[in-house]
Amino acid sequence: MLLSLRDVHTYYGRSHVLQGIDLDVEPGELVILIGRNGVGKTTTLKSIMGIQPPRSGSILLDRENIAGLKPHEIAQRSIAYVPQERRIIPNLTVMENLKLAMLVRGKLTPGETEEALAVVFQNFPRLQERLHQRGDALSGGEQQMLALARAMVAKPKIILIDEPSEGLMPIMVDGIAVIIRHLLASGVTIMLVEQNYEMAFDLSENSRIYIMEKGQICHQCSIQALLADRGPLLKFCGVQL
Repeated sequence: MLLSLRDVHTYYGRSHVLQGIDLDVEPGELVILIGRNGVGKTTTLKSIMGIQPPRSGSILLDRENIAGLKPHEIAQRSIAYVPQERRIIPNLTVMENLKLAMLVRGKLTPGETEEALAVVFQNFPRLQERLHQRGDALSGGEQQMLALARAMVAKPKIILIDEPSEGLMPIMVDGIAVIIRHLLASGVTIMLVEQNYEMAFDLSENSRIYIMEKGQICHQCSIQALLADRGPLLKFCGVQL
């Protein structure tokens, strides 16, 4: 098991947001976390990354309990996070944002740096065109590309991605989906929070679904099982595909 959460409880002040989360992520798979707004999906990702650390429970990454570690310590353990807000550093160029992300891997040789950038440019040719533009000069879609690219250059075992399609035009959403499929094909494990269910469910035939309600996992199944019986999707998410 690559990632395993057991009885995770996370609070914002007195507000008990995550109420005993249990979930598992196997190496190489896509796990999709869905549910209505405000049920704790983003908090789950932030708890894993130590941004909003759990008050109790365990988060095992490669059998090491990372609950309680600082975010930069967790990032150094081959896990990357693409937040909903993207968090591009606005006054740095595309290249500077990418080089900063590479520091997670430690000091790289010129050859390793060139190799990492080549992978990024192969997947995001638009970023190569805008290499010397500041982050705040990029469109929303380009910023999302840069957020994914920053995760890629760290060569993580697992990437946590929060709402990558939010606010993007359909053509940009299609492009992001292509990148996620490429990452999966290259063996990267992905845990995805996404409200665009049609896009998310079409990413992989072997994905697994966790549905959240009121800070708990209320249903889990394979993508095939959910598409065969869409009752849980309507019951817990209010969506009928």
